[in-house]
Amino acid sequence: MTGDVIVIGAGIIGSASAYYLAKRGYKVIVLEKSDIIGNGGSSRNGGGVRQSGRDPRELPIAMYGINNLWPTLSEELGYDVEYHKKGNLRLGKTEKHLETLKKLADKASACGLDVRMIGPKEVKEINPYLSDEVIGASWCPTDGHANPLKATLAYYMAARRLGVTYITGESVQEIRKVHGRARIVVTNHDTYEGEYIVLAAGYESRRIAGTVGIDIPMVRKLIECLVTEAEPKMFEQMLGTAEADFYGHQTNHGSFVIGGSTGFELYKKDNGTPVNYSDTVPCICRGIIRYIPRLKDAKIVRAWAGWSDNMSDGVPVIDTVSEVPGLVLACGFTGHGFGIAPGVGTVVSQLVAGEEPVCDISGLKYDRFYAKDVAKK
Repeated sequence: MTGDVIVIGAGIIGSASAYYLAKRGYKVIVLEKSDIIGNGGSSRNGGGVRQSGRDPRELPIAMYGINNLWPTLSEELGYDVEYHKKGNLRLGKTEKHLETLKKLADKASACGLDVRMIGPKEVKEINPYLSDEVIGASWCPTDGHANPLKATLAYYMAARRLGVTYITGESVQEIRKVHGRARIVVTNHDTYEGEYIVLAAGYESRRIAGTVGIDIPMVRKLIECLVTEAEPKMFEQMLGTAEADFYGHQTNHGSFVIGGSTGFELYKKDNGTPVNYSDTVPCICRGIIRYIPRLKDAKIVRAWAGWSDNMSDGVPVIDTVSEVPGLVLACGFTGHGFGIAPGVGTVVSQLVAGEEPVCDISGLKYDRFYAKDVAKK
């Protein structure tokens, strides 16, 4: 099967890329290893659409998306993604936490983001449900959250309406070059050919890129999410913490969608399948209660786990590759790719079209790793 662009990975990054490429008139084929669309990190995150707490190198793409794409995304895609722009509190319980938050806030503020440190009194004015253990926070009023499942589904459905072909159950074995250019994708079932190949397969991207001699320095990390039963309406902000031990929000339905990690996952047996554990979920819950005591009696209706593709320097690669013309990388999002997905999809479509990206991605280029190696020599 042939197309103009072959996209590997049908999560929100791959589906957003496919959608914006199809809008430009490209014939797009999306290959997905799972039988379920968005079965990776796209459906296993807390739904944050944030700029605060980010590395300055990915702030431009985050800010572009929030200023230009997220506000009208439901209307554009024809499906409610439950986007709310009600701010983000990143909470601290110790002076060390506040130091961490202030460093991040200062860097973001220097990039033009409206973010500032606030004390416990103002924290309680914004969100009276928080514990007295919270002694301060960073506050970004233009941050927010959306529904990961619905946003991924919205891009998928909109891409399909534009003629994008999705093929599930296709495990990519390798990329092959033709006359020095990435052109063929070989799966467990078939062979696909395109002028461009977009690699957006999460952690699997490292193995796949390796088949054409490209190394993307990332590892995988298990992250867990849980959903509570519906609670009375409490607050609309996105919440996070200085230690990133939990993050989440209350949905339109009233349930809380919360992600977290404990560190215990490192000591669990890895059989290749991301699973929840009987001790890690309760540990995350105990941490949440210390921030939001009102949730101590909330019932967990489901929990799930997934892999995060953590880049060695904490920010993704969104770039073409000079060594392999025709290959476009969009991976290594380190657990915070959901919120920048609309911007990433837009930029990927511009890279394929040979246009200058709409925002600065100079800090997200693949050759930054090569430059470090050269500097060491």
